[in-house]
Amino acid sequence: MELVFDGHNDVLLRLWRNMKAGGDPVAEFAKGTPGGHIDGPRAKAGGLAGGLCAIYIPSGELVLKEPDQNGHYVTPLSVPLDHLPSLTTALEMASIALRLDRAGAWQLCRSTADIRKAIDAGRFAAVMHMEGCEAIDADLDNLEVFHAAGLRSLGPVWSRHNIFGHGVPFAYPMSPDTGPGLTDHGFELVRACNTLGILIDLAHITEKGFWDVARTSDQPLIASHSNAHALTPVARNLTDRQLDAVRESGGLVGLNYAVTMLRPDGRDNVATPLSDMVRHIDHMVQRMGIDHVALGSDFDGASIPEEIHDAAGNQNLVAALKGAGYADAELKKLCRENWLRVLGKAWHE
Repeated sequence: MELVFDGHNDVLLRLWRNMKAGGDPVAEFAKGTPGGHIDGPRAKAGGLAGGLCAIYIPSGELVLKEPDQNGHYVTPLSVPLDHLPSLTTALEMASIALRLDRAGAWQLCRSTADIRKAIDAGRFAAVMHMEGCEAIDADLDNLEVFHAAGLRSLGPVWSRHNIFGHGVPFAYPMSPDTGPGLTDHGFELVRACNTLGILIDLAHITEKGFWDVARTSDQPLIASHSNAHALTPVARNLTDRQLDAVRESGGLVGLNYAVTMLRPDGRDNVATPLSDMVRHIDHMVQRMGIDHVALGSDFDGASIPEEIHDAAGNQNLVAALKGAGYADAELKKLCRENWLRVLGKAWHE
């Protein structure tokens, strides 16, 4: 079994929602549940050794707009969120992450040494990530507090606008060049993350925002859960020019399992073959090299291929990649070592 360290999941969102309905997030993760994609038992069964676990403030349920007669769709951007309610939700999700760590259900990791130690011990290696920074204040005072609690990665925006920048819509076909980039506050956020050693994730930002970060940050460029725009032209995927910049920076792109970002037609259809996933990996490896491609599933945050179904099916992708000719040393890089390398650089190790 090839162990996987994954670049993005939304398990904290699922646990938080169920907690609000009366559930116990620690028991749900530790003992397992039939719902969602990730829990401890299914992660272990599928060789999912850990990953970046997102604090994401929901804008209700995302419903993709129905395609027109040409198969095209543009889902309106979610409205901006207020800071204080977002902060409350983010603190509740961070509390779940800390409770899971205290209970031994997973290990909350603040360094690559922590990640390797957790993997060696057979514990889920969780890294606290923030997807969209509505919970961060304009003066960045509580960024320090979240960092102290374990935050080691963030995306300035989700697919909505905030005080730090602009997000791309869920749309097909569409360029990622959909609007402005970073705001003045966004540039300050990037510089603060560079100082603290917090990875900056470019997965949902506009193309202009991507280039703003590229010319400001001293980190490798990272898109934790994005695919190749040349194969699936949704606004969330990266152009070849962006892929080139990721390579030149020493960064990486994590393959997103979301079927809308894998299929040539951009449809939300789980009957998506693993060959579509391999196609995107192939394109990104050919464009950037094996050292700059990894996995970023979006478990618990997207519709994924039925042949994977949930974390327990993660090795089906590994088997498909092996069948496509990837050697064991290459699989090791794709599955975990590339992530550990770039995390170490972003974290000043």
